[in-house]
Amino acid sequence: MAESNYVIGIDFGTDSLRTLIVNAKNGEEIATDVVVYSRWAQGKYCVSEKNQFRHHPLDYMEGLEESIKNCLNKVPASVKDNIKAISVDTTGSTPCLTDMNGTPLSLLPEFKDNPNAMFILWKDHTSVKETAEINKVAKTWGGEDFTKYEGGVYSSEWFWAKILHVFREDEKVRNVAYSAIELCDWIPAFLTGSNDISTVKRGRCSAGHKAMWHESWGGLPDEEFLVKIDPLLKGFKSRLYIETCTADVKAGTLSPEWAQKLGLSEDVVIGTGSFDAHMGAVGAGIEPYALVKIIGTSTCDILVASKEEIEDKLISGICGQVDGSVIPNMIGLEAGQSSFGDVYAWFKSLLVWPLKHLLNDEKLTNQLEENIIPALEVEARKIPIEESGIIAVDWFNGRRTPIANQNLKGAIFGLNLGSNAPRIYRALVESTAFGARAINESFISQGVSIKQVIGIGGVVKKSDFIMQVLADVLNMPIKLCGSDEVCALGAAMCAATAAGIYNSIEEAQKHMNSGFIKEYLPILENAKKYELIYKRYLKLGKYVEEDIMNLIKR
Repeated sequence: MAESNYVIGIDFGTDSLRTLIVNAKNGEEIATDVVVYSRWAQGKYCVSEKNQFRHHPLDYMEGLEESIKNCLNKVPASVKDNIKAISVDTTGSTPCLTDMNGTPLSLLPEFKDNPNAMFILWKDHTSVKETAEINKVAKTWGGEDFTKYEGGVYSSEWFWAKILHVFREDEKVRNVAYSAIELCDWIPAFLTGSNDISTVKRGRCSAGHKAMWHESWGGLPDEEFLVKIDPLLKGFKSRLYIETCTADVKAGTLSPEWAQKLGLSEDVVIGTGSFDAHMGAVGAGIEPYALVKIIGTSTCDILVASKEEIEDKLISGICGQVDGSVIPNMIGLEAGQSSFGDVYAWFKSLLVWPLKHLLNDEKLTNQLEENIIPALEVEARKIPIEESGIIAVDWFNGRRTPIANQNLKGAIFGLNLGSNAPRIYRALVESTAFGARAINESFISQGVSIKQVIGIGGVVKKSDFIMQVLADVLNMPIKLCGSDEVCALGAAMCAATAAGIYNSIEEAQKHMNSGFIKEYLPILENAKKYELIYKRYLKLGKYVEEDIMNLIKR
């Protein structure tokens, strides 16, 4: 392989996107850039009280152009002239309704400010009702249970629930919508200049984990099943897709329009898109039975296993088992928590509220916001395990796994007049670690081994305290990757494979990996203490779940 091969990986996150230029020969990270979504940063199109979170497609398009140009301005012309491929990863499931050209409806003048015509972010839980109906029909309609490869339970974070919710809520959007597309499929489509939704290559990852796609039943769920959920879905499946592609497949080449905008060659290969967690797992060097935890606002936990090992085994309570969703010809298993870093962000927001609304000093308020979590961690470290007696349940944004249920709520138990902010913060950190352990135990109890844990994501390098608590609660070492942009690095590895620089993703991993820079080892004394507290967490969680579900039934 020539030394002059460079590839670009782009990671579309919840708040911003990150672009990374990588030397495909050795994984050297040549340049990186981060762009915050401008409309999202202003709080547009989101209503947190309703769990409505939407992204305008212009945030993606403008951010991508700005970020790639910023990166290219940081490198010599010899690098720019030898960019061979681009691949992207995105949050998911993040679908959007489109016209027959594949254009998101919010790019049409009549829907430019309509949230229902925008991309519905993964964390949007407005479709809880639709989810319950999907799950009920799946178990009672008399045919195939199309959720069986999705862990047996469908989630409001996923494709069909979101689309149906918009159909029901917005007749004008429904009447114009021709098809729908996941964000990870749309970005390669517009970069390659696609103007026909029927020809867009759809990623195996998004289809299998979130849209109930499976080869055994010929693609997406049966029309009869979908119509039984709601007649509004009649005929919609026929305007979607049948075939899917793994992330090592070429989606096309850079369109003349985007080549001109970016100053790149039209020969640049565009790879098929995938979800951030799955490409992050690739970037982290995932191998069989290594659990990669992508820890940020939420978590995604990714495992891969051989087809021979999984065979006909159905793993319940997870976010899907999909052939080729991470590494081609291996089964990708996904789990995760609906909130992790978001739990701490909520607590910070709670504490800062009086300052924001009573102080007329923006600079001071910003300083306090920036320093409040580090200050809490300093004090929380000093509190001996068990001393506070506070136990929290981490379902502040519902529960993703084990067994998805977005109706669930968080809880804090054991408060007294001595319960100060650091004590509550420590309990919240422990609760997110307990939620992570529940996922591990769910896998292990169903015969899926976890031999090592690899941590990536924003929280991993920000907090020694959180990571040590996590290692203690899991009672397992946690390795940290060297790259600060592991998801984008994984996308770059997939780009290199799609462009033919490497013959497989595994080969790209060997040459382009960033290695590990740190390992958190569990402290035996702490691990023993957490055994008892974890059991209390499970009991409290069971009580909270039963109470909430009884209220819903009434």
